[in-house]
Amino acid sequence: MRTLDQLLEKLGEGDRVLLRGDLNVPIRDGVVQDTTRIEALLPTITALRASGARLVLCSHLGRPAGPDPSHSLQPVAESLSGMIATDVPLLEAMPPDQRTMDSISSLAPGAVALLENLRFDPGEKKNDRQLAAILASLCDHYVNDAFGSCHRAHASVDAIARLRPAYAGLLVASELSALGSLRNSPGRPFWLVLGGAKIADKIGVIDSLSGDVDGMVVGGGMANTILAARGFPVGNSRIDPASIEDGTAQRLGSDSPLVLPVDFVCGPSLHDPDSAAVIEVGDRIPDGWAFYDIGPRSVELFEKTLTPAQTIFWNGPPGVFEEKAYQEGTRALAGFLAGHSGRVFVGGGDSAAAVRTFADSDSFHHVSTGGGAALAFLEGRSLPGIEALERSSMPS
Repeated sequence: MRTLDQLLEKLGEGDRVLLRGDLNVPIRDGVVQDTTRIEALLPTITALRASGARLVLCSHLGRPAGPDPSHSLQPVAESLSGMIATDVPLLEAMPPDQRTMDSISSLAPGAVALLENLRFDPGEKKNDRQLAAILASLCDHYVNDAFGSCHRAHASVDAIARLRPAYAGLLVASELSALGSLRNSPGRPFWLVLGGAKIADKIGVIDSLSGDVDGMVVGGGMANTILAARGFPVGNSRIDPASIEDGTAQRLGSDSPLVLPVDFVCGPSLHDPDSAAVIEVGDRIPDGWAFYDIGPRSVELFEKTLTPAQTIFWNGPPGVFEEKAYQEGTRALAGFLAGHSGRVFVGGGDSAAAVRTFADSDSFHHVSTGGGAALAFLEGRSLPGIEALERSSMPS
């Protein structure tokens, strides 16, 4: 796989570089609410600008059915402009047209422009070669620094790497190095901390790492499902019926220790915080109530269990931390893991959001920018974006 350093060695001043980033950020009222993914791209942007490249960024945002002003990348362009202290124009045509070409040609060395949302063109998700050819016509070199999109075979991730010399950006290289060490040589004891709604989303990672894992701590909807499969009352709590029907929930814990919550913070609704109460596992649950967070005894149990670990992989919060009444379990877990003496890896998605809310990302060994991509990599599944980079580096 070609690296960014290899590109910088040969890059000529004014060379056009198309940089695929993951700028799929939350936006409200035209303002970016969380700049983490933009900030993660800055080292690669800075290196390319310093080498005199004319830099064209591209990304998707959300899941628009076609051109949609509410999914425009204009707020991202404005946010990035402030970060790098230079104007970043949004090139609005998608697919790019002659005006786009002219705008890129007029960029000065070190200047940056941003293409409009790639998913405004249906060819992006179809891995369309025609769209890839248009994107390739905009650049002399292609860099993929969108680790969070590498598990998708899309035109700007896969097809374009067949048409231009392709390089891994600094973020992609960092993700592969960190997650590779977790997959190939975790320090023992090695524990998984899992949450979220569906067991099916995590079972691949559980199975892939089962030979190295010393135990699992499970909260969230996953815990609800396992408890329901074991005959415990869970009220109206969210569960994954398919994992009970196919026996997956019942077999978890057969290969290594499985630690489940012993109490929950429950309520009649997410939006009735005044009624929230702690209920022990196995006790009667009021009609219509559901589990929304782990309780204080569960927090103590999880911390005691995880203290001896040398390596921890956390994916999925134990509760609905977006609601104040049900965030204490996630807050406590994030704070505990931030201060843990072992290597703690966070698997992106909601877990990374919890870290940003309740802890300091720098306190963790690695916080991934790719939820689905990180899980796919740890499962040993192929990542089209990574395969495309590897294929591009092979002699033709």
